[in-house]
Amino acid sequence: MFAVIKTGGKQYRVAANDVIKVEKLVGAAGDTVEFVEVLAVGEGENAEIGAPFVAGAVVTAEVVEHGRNKTVIAFKKRRRQNSRRARGHRQHHTTVRISEILTGGAKPSKKAAVKAEAAADAAAEKPAKKAAPKKAAAVAESE
Repeated sequence: MFAVIKTGGKQYRVAANDVIKVEKLVGAAGDTVEFVEVLAVGEGENAEIGAPFVAGAVVTAEVVEHGRNKTVIAFKKRRRQNSRRARGHRQHHTTVRISEILTGGAKPSKKAAVKAEAAADAAAEKPAKKAAPKKAAAVAESE
């Protein structure tokens, strides 16, 4: 089964276990994200096309990593004017692995939900532990 999703102003044809690079998404590596803008879903003659989106269809994915694309050089030259300018740009992107394609309002599997909850709990605990020693160190230095 495949699905066509829309994210970051672009459309992607995906299937389970595909790894794709999309525009930057919020979330750390290991988090689960849901794409609710599903334009088409199905296989062969059973494909369902949305108008504009398929009702009840969701694609879940796991964030693999964040990164930046190759440098794109924008070079401008004005002939006979001794004038030129080169500017580089590196677009941020997120690499995701498609976990499931769900239809009919189905919920994501327990395994994906447990991973997301565990990652959220770990992320919530880490800043609290790091903040306490900094305050204690600042108090110790001032005394």
